This record gives sequence, C-alpha cells and structure tokens, in this order.
Amino acid sequence: MDIPTLADVRAAAERIRPHVHRTPVLTCATLDRIVGCELFFKAENLQRAGVFKARGATHAVLSLSPEQAAAGVATHSSGNHAAALALAASIRGVPAHVVMPTSAPPVKRAATSGYGAQITPCAPTLRAREDGLARVVARTGAHVVHPYDDPRVIAGQGTAALELVEAVPDLDLVLAPVGGGGLMSGTAIATHGVSARTRLVGAEPAGADDAFRSLQQGLPLPSVNPRTVADGLLTSLSERTFTVLSTHLDRIVTVEEEAIVTAMRMIWERMKVVVEPSSAVPLAALLQADFGQRDARVGVILSGGNVQLDQLPW
Repeated sequence: MDIPTLADVRAAAERIRPHVHRTPVLTCATLDRIVGCELFFKAENLQRAGVFKARGATHAVLSLSPEQAAAGVATHSSGNHAAALALAASIRGVPAHVVMPTSAPPVKRAATSGYGAQITPCAPTLRAREDGLARVVARTGAHVVHPYDDPRVIAGQGTAALELVEAVPDLDLVLAPVGGGGLMSGTAIATHGVSARTRLVGAEPAGADDAFRSLQQGLPLPSVNPRTVADGLLTSLSERTFTVLSTHLDRIVTVEEEAIVTAMRMIWERMKVVVEPSSAVPLAALLQADFGQRDARVGVILSGGNVQLDQLPW
C-alpha cells in the first residue's frame, strides 16, 4: 500500500504552487475567548473551487503521464471533488467526466459544469454511481481519480496543513474534519512530518461516525445510512486512510448536529467568512468536547465554503 510521506507533500506543494491559492490563516479574538484557546484557521473556503479538494485533484491530474492524461479523467461525486477535478482537468487541458447523482446540490452541479466537465447523471445510490463510472471509463478510457483513496490526492491535500504549520509554528494541536480521510491523512502526514509534538484530532458528525468507530475497533468500518447536515463527510475511510489515521491521530471527536450548525453560524457571524457545514465540524468539537485544548495553540482546517444559500441550516 502506497502511503505518502512528508517529501511527497513537499513535492506536491511545488507542483501545484502555480495553480492553487496559498490561502490565508485567519484569527478571531472572540472565538479564542469562547473556546479558551488560541485558534488559527486555515481558510480553504477561499481556495479555488471553494474547497481544499482543489489541491489533491490538481496534484493528481498534473502527476499523470501524457499517455494517462490523453483520454481525460473521470470520477463519481456528488459535490466538491467533482468541481475540483473539473478545475484540475481544465488546468491540464484534458476532458473531465463526472458521474453525478441527481440528488447533488445544484450549487455543486453548476460549479462542476462551469469548469467544463461532462456530467453523466445517475440515481442517488453508490451502485448507480459505480456502474455509471464504469460505463464512462469503458467508453472514454479516462483515468479515474478517486476523491481520497489515492496517494497523489492525499499528498496534495496535505499541502494545506504544510502551509499552516509553516505560517504558525509551535502549534499544540491541529484539527480537521473527517469524511473519507483524505484531508485528515494529508494533514497528519504534513503536520507530524514538520512537528512531531503537535497532536492531531479528527472531528466527525455523530450521525456519520464510521471513522470514530473504525479507530475504536481497529479496522475500517463502513458508513451505514449516515445522517448529517455536513454533506461532505458522508463517505467511509479506505484501508489507506485508515492506516494513516490509526498511526497519527490522537483521537476522533464526534459532534451533534446542533453543535455543527451553531459552529457554522458562529464562523459566519464572528469571522465574516462563509463556510459549509463540514468546515464547522472542528469548531463544533472545540465547543462541545474537552480533549486538552484549553490555553493551547490550535490550528483548524476550514475545509470549504460551497453552500446552497437558499437552504441554510438555520
């Protein structure tokens, strides 16, 4: 199993540097007082395509050989990975094929098509998505880029944390949300590679707690009927991401839906930046649980800002 290293993350940073934003690190004195620690928010909601996934998708697509890239790239996705891959394909100048369920948020469907992807609609089931992708690949020969179970993607996602720890040294703790584990894996590899003393905590909705259960049981468990407003965190860990998380994470904290919505609104109102529910899960963990963060220097990855504005959760 190929697990990226800090050297891979650094190489990814150099490869994608001309094509992604070096997002700012934001602070908020009011939230510091409320939470009781010093917070540093890596604002990936201000990334291209509005999400950290632009990093991993761009790195994966730019890593392809000319022969691999010739037929384009493909994936199935209901959200941010679809738009990120479409953007990356446009940077490389190759076609992007996305199998997207009819239940996908309109804002994310519009972003994906806006970057030039060819969208194939399917029923909102995993079987329909996988079958649709197989047909697209058989027809086009496109190279599949998985949203998180890909060492190139994980290395790319880790560049956000690499920038964070370079900008803010001596962090005691770094938090990121956990869905399929690509962002948290890259964050763990980059952070521990630079600062072995920094603790890593994943944050996950209680209604989609497969990663929490997986680390408790010692093997990757599937997400079964997940229910959460954090629609970016519905997927299950892969063997690869489970291996990284079980090696590096101090723990995973699960949070209730009310805490997620409260944290999301707090970021909007106090920091004046737009984040999606998945981005608010780490702050919800800081508000809801005690895991030794009092008076600590804490880095938080704000994963994205793609929100359906006419369906806000409050």
